[in-house]
Amino acid sequence: MNALMTSLAVSASVLAGGLIGLHLHRVVPPRHLAEETQDVVRLGTGMLSVLASLVLGLLIATVKTSFDATDTAVRSYSADLIVLDETLRDYGEAALVPRRLLRDYTALLLQTVWPDKGGNAFIVEHQETGELMEHVRESIRALTPADAGQRWLMDQALQECTSLLRARWLMIERAGPSVRPVVIDILVAWIVAIFISFGLNAPRNAVVHVAFVVCSLAIGSSIFIVLEFDSPFQGVMRISSQPVHSALAHMVPAEK
Repeated sequence: MNALMTSLAVSASVLAGGLIGLHLHRVVPPRHLAEETQDVVRLGTGMLSVLASLVLGLLIATVKTSFDATDTAVRSYSADLIVLDETLRDYGEAALVPRRLLRDYTALLLQTVWPDKGGNAFIVEHQETGELMEHVRESIRALTPADAGQRWLMDQALQECTSLLRARWLMIERAGPSVRPVVIDILVAWIVAIFISFGLNAPRNAVVHVAFVVCSLAIGSSIFIVLEFDSPFQGVMRISSQPVHSALAHMVPAEK
């Protein structure tokens, strides 16, 4: 879901709830606004406010943890790409073919995960990149070691390549939103109910209207943060591609 449009819709819904409450304060018969009735409403609203705060805090903590885990996985993956390239470089000129394939894979990874426009919110299976990584492993297997040192480097490169393939599939399998839309819907419904009760007990003046606008924008911005963290490869807070760019810069030049 689009984080900006959703957060604006949430802000509008919350503000509408407050305005509905102000309108109800004027049309509801006075006998329904007795002090005892308002005390019951305040108690219910207080309980609902605590629940909404707990759920919102849990959502932010959940998506932030998931975002940080994905960011760490990308940095670790980039470091492993550099290590594999260095292992192949130590092998010698005979490993130039797998090094070129590894560079092509890294460049294609940048294009598919961090395109100039659009792109997916998560790392998804891309057949071409997967096949290219398989070609890297096959080209390493095709090497013919001349001595024990090269044999060790070849075995090490195969282990590192297998580790990269495993890490790639782990990131693909873990992809997906941490927060279901129904949770956001229920939370927003609670907050709208809270603001209706606020409006029901509030006087009608400019200060109250400004307070409702500010609070509704704050609630909308919190939902925006949740949705942005829940889409790690999209939006204004997406995971940086700098680690992969750095890995690509350490690899064999394209023209070599």
